[in-house]
Amino acid sequence: MEDKNWDKTFKERIERHYNEMKWLYAELYNNDQQAFDYFCDMLYHFYEERSDRLKLWDMGREVVLDWFSGNDMIGMLMYTDCFAGNLKGVKKHLDYIEECNVNYIHLMPLLCSPEGRSDGGYAVSDFRKVQPNLGTMKDLADLSEACHERGISVCLDFVMNHTSEDHEWAVRARKGEKEFQDRYFFYDNWDIPNEYEKTVPQVFPTTAPGNFTWCDEAKKVVMTSFYPYQWDLNYRNPVVFNDMTANMLYLCNQGVDIIRLDAVPYIWKTLGTDCRNLPQVHTLVRIMRMAAEIVCPGTLLLGEVVMEPSKVVPYFGTVDKPECHMLYNVTTMASTWHTVATKDVRLLKHQLGLVFALPKQYVFLNYLRCHDDIGWGLDYNYLKQFGIEEVAHKKYLNDYLKGAWYGSDARGELYNDDPRLGDARLCGTTASLCGIEAAEYEGREDKLDKAIKLDIMLHAFLFTQSGIPVLYSGDEIGQRNDYGYHNVPDKREDSRYLHRGALDWKSAANRKKKGTREQRLFDAIGTLAKLRADNKVFENEAVTWIVEAYNDHILGIGRYYRGEKLIALFNFNDRDETAWINEEEEYTNLLTGEKVIAKAVGVPMYDFVWLYTKF
Repeated sequence: MEDKNWDKTFKERIERHYNEMKWLYAELYNNDQQAFDYFCDMLYHFYEERSDRLKLWDMGREVVLDWFSGNDMIGMLMYTDCFAGNLKGVKKHLDYIEECNVNYIHLMPLLCSPEGRSDGGYAVSDFRKVQPNLGTMKDLADLSEACHERGISVCLDFVMNHTSEDHEWAVRARKGEKEFQDRYFFYDNWDIPNEYEKTVPQVFPTTAPGNFTWCDEAKKVVMTSFYPYQWDLNYRNPVVFNDMTANMLYLCNQGVDIIRLDAVPYIWKTLGTDCRNLPQVHTLVRIMRMAAEIVCPGTLLLGEVVMEPSKVVPYFGTVDKPECHMLYNVTTMASTWHTVATKDVRLLKHQLGLVFALPKQYVFLNYLRCHDDIGWGLDYNYLKQFGIEEVAHKKYLNDYLKGAWYGSDARGELYNDDPRLGDARLCGTTASLCGIEAAEYEGREDKLDKAIKLDIMLHAFLFTQSGIPVLYSGDEIGQRNDYGYHNVPDKREDSRYLHRGALDWKSAANRKKKGTREQRLFDAIGTLAKLRADNKVFENEAVTWIVEAYNDHILGIGRYYRGEKLIALFNFNDRDETAWINEEEEYTNLLTGEKVIAKAVGVPMYDFVWLYTKF
């Protein structure tokens, strides 16, 4: 390394990580010094390619390393075409994004993928080209620059477990080129694949059963964990890791601030295991973290780990050897909708207690809804003490949230229904699951008032959690389910498109009209966002705890930060309830400004209170 003609800043950065990075790389790739030297030279290439503007951006963020964990951070997740047609359209609507108090946008997959075989953009055929109908790589760079001028960060998915079967590597592998077959998992017959199948779970057992597909052109079997058109990459090959890291850094150099590592637990495969969360996965993520800190330290890694907390938390790494900067709080999302359906907060209290006990440097992304389905991966061992049985309970949750249960106004649809195992998941927008769609269809103002209250209360709960709240585009105006996907051949088999409809800009205009559903939700969520940003008690570093309300319908959360204290109470029941708390201090209702004695506090149906005091 001493002989390298590298820039001083780059040298200082790589020297901080060189020994650890070399050791990890050598352990993973059998002391392949040539591959490691190539890796380091590749890092320098992308450092040199990084624009002066982005290097200044990096320098600012190196000064404030936790810039992303403040109480003013609010994200919004969107499909580019659904939100504004294309990347130029998103740029034109940045005023609206700012009006939503959003300073972090997650653009759903927008890289090249084959029409009809894209899995929503997660089957990438070219990591350095934008889907033509969405724009160009220059449009992405221009959007990022415009966002940075407004203090908005940009997140992009990086699909690292697999490529599309149309990717150049896969095309050449099909033609028999061994160099490219070695980038995937190819086998001459089904012997080894059948051994894998004994221990590896299926991701989509009903829509894409099995983990392998016969490639007729190559006359071989190829590993396809997700769908037959998505070929798993072989990270045992250092060329794969080097080139995929290069693809990631290329996107960072377009101004992408947050790289979402898609399906990261799956990226290392070992025969005889479940091929999930293996130790080598953490080695790879750790090296990627160091690579980003060397080339583009203004960039964050967001891990997509859709599992229970015990399996999620290791992806943060350690204080000395960090991996991901942020992770999803997926279990709380599922537990929230369980609570909406049962009106019983005990599971949610249990789940939050686990999260609250974690170190405060961990930053979670919290959300009510996302682009995917709601999976019922709940803590059934905990629920068992209340006589709840897993299969029957999943059926109840699905029946309630699709409106098939008496008295339910929720409107959702099943996803990946497997009647044999009773293991369906659920889809729907926040508004439709809260009852807004049913109320408006029936023309019932009383039901609409109730549904809007529930929607606002859930957003208040979202904003009370530590971490970064992320809105799903359209939730700010209460966008309802889009049933039009049933008429689109490429979409009709995937009910997730129910909540992936295009943003209705005519509906969004109603946010300015007093009394409309859009205005009531938009203003309420905006008020919550501003209160959160104005009060340090919502900082990620705040101490958090469960406040016992002695009422199974009311969730109580306490927060404390540098002399500021908050007691937040959420009533999940459809009738008024009392939180039997007994706090000594005098509080102010943050929303109304009234003075409140925090003893036996009444909380109306589907409502909440934020009680604040300062010492």
